[in-house]
Amino acid sequence: MVPSKLVIFLAVNLALLASVAHASAPYCPTPSPPPPLLTCSIDTLKLKVCANVLNLLKLNLPVPENEECCPLLSGIANLDASVCLCTAIKSEILGIKLNVLADFTLLLNKCCKTFPDNYTCSI
Repeated sequence: MVPSKLVIFLAVNLALLASVAHASAPYCPTPSPPPPLLTCSIDTLKLKVCANVLNLLKLNLPVPENEECCPLLSGIANLDASVCLCTAIKSEILGIKLNVLADFTLLLNKCCKTFPDNYTCSI
């Protein structure tokens, strides 16, 4: 009689152990998709005019009222303007050497834009 009670006891314990082990399986969340790549919403070839404006600003010369850089950037958000200028630099469209953060800030300020804190242009 004792062995059958022992068998039942072991069977119940084994069933409980199996259910607890299954319930405590590690949680593996589904990986989130990568963030979308930031792209420029305007034709970056048109940003060549921004090199002229930047050169004038660096030389502390007045920028003509009819300059064409700021109107290109006026219709887009600060982050988009930064992405566009970064794309132009990477593509060497501007054709000038830049101190990226300082020159970005200088040009964006001229065009009433601000350099976003959460954005970096990796060249």
